[in-house]
Amino acid sequence: MERLLADLILSLHFAFILFVVAGQLLISIGLWRHWQWVRNFTFRILHLLAIGYVVAEAWLGVSCPLTVWENRLRRAAGEQGYDDGFIAYWLHALIFYEAPPWVFTLIYTLFFLLVVMSWIRGRPRRRK
Repeated sequence: MERLLADLILSLHFAFILFVVAGQLLISIGLWRHWQWVRNFTFRILHLLAIGYVVAEAWLGVSCPLTVWENRLRRAAGEQGYDDGFIAYWLHALIFYEAPPWVFTLIYTLFFLLVVMSWIRGRPRRRK
């Protein structure tokens, strides 16, 4: 059961990252192509808050709760790593990289600035 929950958390973590990265890609393309849906206020505020949370974690040196929960569940399931399990292996390979923490903080911060610049360039609109 713990292994299944760990895989679900890893999938959720992947979905969160996909929302942040693909969301910004779609916002950038949408502003260029004049897609009105990319100005949706709810979508844009959720996107800004998502990357803002990641940047705050990085600057404060806080571990992502999804990573912490997944690791606890994997240990509880008797797992040492990602050597087995299709979902865990591939999602882990896509999400986690080896680099000094400052590299990730820089990347997250620059990405956050890109999101803010998109916010300024293509202000979201609330429905009337």
